[in-house]
Amino acid sequence: GSAFYVAGGNEDNVHVYTQTGGKWGEAADSPIALGNTQQVSGVNPEAAGIAITKDGSKLVVTNYENDSITVLTKSGATWAKTGYLDLRPGVINPAQDGVPGGEFPFWVSIAGNDTAYVSSLRDRQICVVNISNGSTPTLTSRIGLKGEPLKSVLNAAQTVLYVAEDQTDSIAVINTQTNKLVSETKVVAPAGVVPSPLATVSGANTNSVTLSPDEKTLYVTNGNSNDIAVVDVSKLVGGRDAVKGLIPTAMYPNHVAVSGDGNYLYVVNGKSPTGPNPNWCSTYVTKCYSTNDYTLQLIAGGLQFLPTPAASHLPALTAQVIENNHFQAAESSETTSIMDFLATKVKHIIYIIKENRTYDQVLGDIPGSNGDPSLTIFPASVTPNEHKLAENFVNFDNFYDTAEVSYDGWSWSTSAMAPDMVIRQTLVNYSYLKGTSYDSEGDNRNVNMTQRRYSAFSGMPNEPITDPNILPGLTNAAAPDGPGNRINEGYLWNPVLNAHKSVRNYGFYIDNVGKAVPYPMNTTTRQVYPSNPQLNPNTDIYFRGYDMNNADYYLYQEWYREFSSGHHPTLTLIRLPHDHMGSFTTALAGLNTPDLQVADNDYAVGSIIDTIAHSSYASNTLVFVIEDDAQDGPDHVDAHRSIAFIAGPYVKHNALISTQYNTLNFIRTMERILGLPPLHLTDGLAQPMADAFDTAQASWTFAATPAPVLYNSTLPLPPKPTALQIPKPVHDGKYWANAMKGFDFSDADRVDPQAFNRILWKGMKGDTLYPGDANLAETHKRYKDALKKRSVAATNDDEGQ
Repeated sequence: GSAFYVAGGNEDNVHVYTQTGGKWGEAADSPIALGNTQQVSGVNPEAAGIAITKDGSKLVVTNYENDSITVLTKSGATWAKTGYLDLRPGVINPAQDGVPGGEFPFWVSIAGNDTAYVSSLRDRQICVVNISNGSTPTLTSRIGLKGEPLKSVLNAAQTVLYVAEDQTDSIAVINTQTNKLVSETKVVAPAGVVPSPLATVSGANTNSVTLSPDEKTLYVTNGNSNDIAVVDVSKLVGGRDAVKGLIPTAMYPNHVAVSGDGNYLYVVNGKSPTGPNPNWCSTYVTKCYSTNDYTLQLIAGGLQFLPTPAASHLPALTAQVIENNHFQAAESSETTSIMDFLATKVKHIIYIIKENRTYDQVLGDIPGSNGDPSLTIFPASVTPNEHKLAENFVNFDNFYDTAEVSYDGWSWSTSAMAPDMVIRQTLVNYSYLKGTSYDSEGDNRNVNMTQRRYSAFSGMPNEPITDPNILPGLTNAAAPDGPGNRINEGYLWNPVLNAHKSVRNYGFYIDNVGKAVPYPMNTTTRQVYPSNPQLNPNTDIYFRGYDMNNADYYLYQEWYREFSSGHHPTLTLIRLPHDHMGSFTTALAGLNTPDLQVADNDYAVGSIIDTIAHSSYASNTLVFVIEDDAQDGPDHVDAHRSIAFIAGPYVKHNALISTQYNTLNFIRTMERILGLPPLHLTDGLAQPMADAFDTAQASWTFAATPAPVLYNSTLPLPPKPTALQIPKPVHDGKYWANAMKGFDFSDADRVDPQAFNRILWKGMKGDTLYPGDANLAETHKRYKDALKKRSVAATNDDEGQ
């Protein structure tokens, strides 16, 4: 061809590239503005899918955040916007106000010159649009699907459309002559490969599809399984075993194409392992960019060129994928015995999620473990309870958070997977230009569908939604499905509730209301609106969510208020976020420095475990503590390595366990103890952490201790021991307020993490050589460069001078 076209994402445009004299370059009239406006909820436009008609006269672009398509028409050598169609039923026809449809349009395929097939991700439908007149595109039908439609491909005759479906790990076959769904077929693996108990779960993240030149084979990417499914087209209809084999790929494939002669596959992979990040970078100078040590910088995409494997090679390639994914790995008899024993003894689990710390940052100073004390910022003097948990129970020094950042971290930590939408949007949302909205913690586009209210980040906090066509219904586009295609019911609490057991939620999947207050129940001051429909009736509305103004110890006290009245459900969910740190100018209780805030978080965690240890539930309650991600610190092993704790009966004492575990093992362990089925393939194939337990170790205790530095706050702490010398924080609140001014701490991960961490290192470690710097002069220079990344100019006062 002589031209190609690129959708411009949050630039809301289309780029045109043409070939002249054997060289490619952007056309003179490119980019072409699409002219979409910001959503009323404050979300910017996002140009996503793009396709061209067979005659090359029209382009169709999906406007992902505006629920619409734009048609561009070519006149001579010039492209211009000629048509626009909002895909929502109530906008097309007011009689259908409040009917879901056409939202989050992701991909488009065009049959001939007249018909566009647009995938509506949220509403699980293909919107069929007549574009014969480029000025007045019209919707002709909607084709409903079980899964979330992503990429699609037409056959040469353009009589059949094949659609990759996330959430169901399947391929849909659509007859374009009748615009009817013909079949939907799972494409995870050949028959018999996946254990039968996992037959009804999803989690492979099927996300793209292409057709071989002879049209006998589909090649389908399964993102989470890191493979391509080789699918026999002739067996897609009729429920037969259509998957002939699997081809291993690099990490998270999300697109596949085939050469014209069919001899090569071209595979785009969206992720890579990160490895260690001790040189963790904090400025945007050229030398700093080259280190790429922030966790998202460490992730590399890739393009693979693969010879199309012959049929005789597929068995060996399939065997490698089976090995990579542990498709046929089973629990050992010892593991089964331990987990079955725990299931008879443990009746309650408390699941605590914290924020963003690496192993080396907190526990790197513990002798005998695989830690690097030079990277420890919050040692035992600041985190005595977490150190005591690691030393008295189990120190997991080879534990990894599955996620990169909070966007995907909250999905992985609560459901053991992240749908394709979440994985794709994470990198875009965290980019410098902040494309797409933050959709993974219950809201879509700053809208709380459960409450029909705008979130705090819409500019209209908690205002009721009056437009019936703004995300009607309860469907959350970013939420995982549960077993058996139960839409949006793929979270840890769903099978508990479905089994008619009890759940109480403290801070998960909520929108904050108003300002933080220490004891909100005393004045019946609502603190949150739940944003998950199943958690809505099971949420403590006086327990605030993420807010760096608040104290985690106040959150502990609110939990204790309910616990002390006899409220102790099967599953308790608690968010304690203060180890994220921030809001040093406005923080309550004098918690205005990083060491005070982390110490507050540490004491809140310890206090919950102390309370359980000295209660009537000590013999049948386990407490699990994890970070949602490890993005905000250095680690000499891997950017994902983090802290995790388990406390309670039958947990080993004084144990160092270096078995490689991650978030999936953590969740699988809780599921096994509570007698829950796996939510997805991801946790279903993970081994529980049986070696953390000793069935003979029923007795246990724990006494929480506030870090001495915490006595500089106004928290209601126990009386100070007579001999205790109260150390001052490394710097006072004024220093940190100045150093951190200009950062937005209103919600998780809204600050430049590299600049924040460089400033944090300087404040906590002083004139200590920053990891990876050649000398102190470089450390000083880069610290000052980091100050410039805030929205407020640096002054001498910022540097504590």
